[in-house]
Amino acid sequence: MHMGVVGDRIGPVRFRDRFLQGESVEGSVRSPILSSWQRSRLLGLSPDQSELPFQEDVDLDGPLLRAAEPVLDRLQAIFAGSQTNISLADGHGMVLARRFGEKSMARRLAPIQTVPGFVFAEQFAGTNGIGLTLAERRLCQVYGAEHFAERSQSSACTAIPLRDQLSGHIQGVLCLGYPYTEADPALIPVVRKAAEAIERRLMDQSSAREHGLLQAYLDTASLALSSEHGLDGHPVAMADFLQSELEQSDQATLKEKATELMSGDRRAATEVPLSRGRWVTLVSRPVTSAAGVEGVVVEALLPEDSERHAPAPTHPHAPSPGAAPPGLHPRVTPGPEPVTVRAPGAPLAEGPAGEAVAAPAAGPARGRVRGLVLVGEPEVGKYAVAARRRLELLAEASNRIGTTLDVSRTAWELAETAVPRLADFVTVDLPGGVLLGEESPHPTTEMHRTVVHGIREDCPFYPVGSQISLRPTTPHMRCIATRQPVLEQDLKAAFGWIAQDPQHAELLLAHNIHSLITVPLLARGAVLGVASFYRSQDPAPYGDDDRSLAQELAARASLCIDNARRYTREHTLALSLQRSLLPRDLPEQSAVEVAHRYLPAESGVGGDWFDVIPLSGARVALLVGDVVGHGLHAAATMGRLRTAARNFAELELAPDELLTHLDNLMVRLDREEGGDGPGSASTGIVGATCLYAIYDPTSQQCTMARAGHPPPALVRPDGTVSLLDLPAGPPLGLGGLPFESAEIRLPEHSQLVLYTDGLIEDRHRDIDVALDALNRALAHPDRAPEETCQAVLDAVAPEHPDDDIALLVARTHAVPADRIATWELAADPALVSEVRAASVSQLNRWGLEESAFATELLLSELVTNAVRYGTAPIRVRLIHDRNLICEVHDASSSAPRMRLSATTDEGGRGLFLVAQLAQSWGTRYTTDGKVIWAECSLAAA
Repeated sequence: MHMGVVGDRIGPVRFRDRFLQGESVEGSVRSPILSSWQRSRLLGLSPDQSELPFQEDVDLDGPLLRAAEPVLDRLQAIFAGSQTNISLADGHGMVLARRFGEKSMARRLAPIQTVPGFVFAEQFAGTNGIGLTLAERRLCQVYGAEHFAERSQSSACTAIPLRDQLSGHIQGVLCLGYPYTEADPALIPVVRKAAEAIERRLMDQSSAREHGLLQAYLDTASLALSSEHGLDGHPVAMADFLQSELEQSDQATLKEKATELMSGDRRAATEVPLSRGRWVTLVSRPVTSAAGVEGVVVEALLPEDSERHAPAPTHPHAPSPGAAPPGLHPRVTPGPEPVTVRAPGAPLAEGPAGEAVAAPAAGPARGRVRGLVLVGEPEVGKYAVAARRRLELLAEASNRIGTTLDVSRTAWELAETAVPRLADFVTVDLPGGVLLGEESPHPTTEMHRTVVHGIREDCPFYPVGSQISLRPTTPHMRCIATRQPVLEQDLKAAFGWIAQDPQHAELLLAHNIHSLITVPLLARGAVLGVASFYRSQDPAPYGDDDRSLAQELAARASLCIDNARRYTREHTLALSLQRSLLPRDLPEQSAVEVAHRYLPAESGVGGDWFDVIPLSGARVALLVGDVVGHGLHAAATMGRLRTAARNFAELELAPDELLTHLDNLMVRLDREEGGDGPGSASTGIVGATCLYAIYDPTSQQCTMARAGHPPPALVRPDGTVSLLDLPAGPPLGLGGLPFESAEIRLPEHSQLVLYTDGLIEDRHRDIDVALDALNRALAHPDRAPEETCQAVLDAVAPEHPDDDIALLVARTHAVPADRIATWELAADPALVSEVRAASVSQLNRWGLEESAFATELLLSELVTNAVRYGTAPIRVRLIHDRNLICEVHDASSSAPRMRLSATTDEGGRGLFLVAQLAQSWGTRYTTDGKVIWAECSLAAA
């Protein structure tokens, strides 16, 4: 350890010199030391010159010195013969006493190091053990060149604050000074034990004062009983009364009210309502012990035993005797007219005429029994009340902070909880990355003001949304660097805070903002931001209890903010994945005019999707589905299903067959990801719903099938709206159950509306109400699909959707009859030439002469193939759509396939020629055979 300290001293010397020259040493010097150096420079201190204030009137009989003297003597004996200097300072940094391990040190050292009365607060002495401990309010160590003053370079010190165990206020500092070469880790437990001993002795002094107050109360009560003019009342042991008369909840209520009365430090009375309609009158009065200690006694005024167990006397405003429960008397005050004395806000009983009355202030009423509840000093009562209120605030924070998974809202909830019970104003600064759900690698360079909340709105804080640039000397940066809360009791003397923006600080000080606590928002090792608590109305500065409370509130809020941040990140990733897997640009086709919407759920992205897939023969497939669950897994599963559905659609499968394949896929995915072995756990794939429709504009027929999905809505050209009655089918993923298709004719310019259940299902609304709203929103056939989509979302979608919403609106078109040409022929090769000639004539009538040659070759190959290998009847159809579509139908179910022909083969090149001439080609199966089709681009022709 000694070698480490010697080596470390070389570093601080070099870094201290660099700091004094204006260079940056951040990260090279301990954060508390660097902050203290920066404050010392802002204070205008010079390392070689610093005049310490000296006060001659040192109180050598104060409670702190009395409590510490035996401990200081013991420390002197422990360090006898060493170069250790033992100092005791008060809460302002003034040295009250010194002890030396080697007594001759007192003669060799300068007066500033030996004589009590010098003030070592940081604003006078710079970085030193006593001053740094008061600034940091915790145990601190300073080695060699870490001292700001050059006179202290050869020494090191360990200092610890001394606190009043009742209030938590710092009463003083115990400091051990020694040569830096003699530093030892064992000094820390020694100085901690010494501080605990001093604090216990301070507490014993408080206990002695309370014992004196109790004796003074008992003496006063005895005198009252023995006096010939004494009152009839007599004291009883309150503990006996509490156990015999009151329930446990009533006992707690009585003690709580008594504590509040004692903290008021005045004569007062209040009536405390208890359970079962009973009540007790509490009276507080001052008392002074024989040693001159002033305190407060709180008594309970009770009915005489005979009254407590006898029927209540008749009173015009009293309840009937039978209504009074056993034990305490109902609200009737016998005896002489009481004195009206009460604490501010304390409830009083009503007299016969309705006037407010209270129990006697000078003594108990005649006919009453006195019971001692509490005795002590008013400050003790104030601390007890403050402690209870802190617990109440923490309990309230558990319910109020983190009600949503929104980062900004959670920060607001922290501020709303703290104002006004802890702070008059609260600001919260978060890095931009945290607001977006990310961790910020450099939180101090991208802080954004997220919350400004307080008792008034005219306080000139930086507004919400502004970027905050923090200087290293500010309490905000110090709390981030140390990851500990920073307390600035007096902002007028907080030079680091003022140096951030002197004009802005002056404006805040002008609004009487005088004390500050900054707390880092930390969660799982990451800095999420800074919360600042300001006080203005209460003239007392913040204390360590307030700092601990602010730290506890911030810790709870930090976890909630981190949960919200992580949720935001996952939600953003899931939404990005979801949107990347959904169609970006709809394909070109003329069968339907399509508009779509996708609205993610507020609680998490789900697995809703839609698709528009062009098929052969000018047909189009419309698809809407919903994967059960939310998050990345649901979005990824949706992407796999959508890809599979497109592939199955390319195979020209009927809707019921396609759903069967998707069902098998879901079963396989669930088996692969959930496992089949014992003890395996499913990852959450439960199933999906789907609706698949194929619309043929040449016949205006639409074939549909659904798997547990809501039925589509049909808007006919006359404005009639209906939900199509399709066979429901089981959801995907159950396996082994059949699906059924239905076919319906759609008049031209009808609107087919496909949607997911998030549109109509809502916890706060009946589904029939939602369907009625959907019907009303759709009953406008003249609307374009885009307008229909928006109208449906505005009228039907929940304000805060719990599930994703996918919406697809398709207005149907029909291919005119004069753009379709059909020929039927027998399986005779001689008829091929007739079909070729007829097709060329039809193309000429359509004005497609440039496509005639390629079309003639295509038809020749396709018809020849059907005649040679197919089965009659054979039907040829030409469709003039965006492209020219050639179809040849025959009754055979065997499909041709293209193969590589050898140079010696005489056949097998027909389909190769078709593939070269056509833009695309393929085969689809029908109920009575198959269709071989080919599309030729008119633009290419």
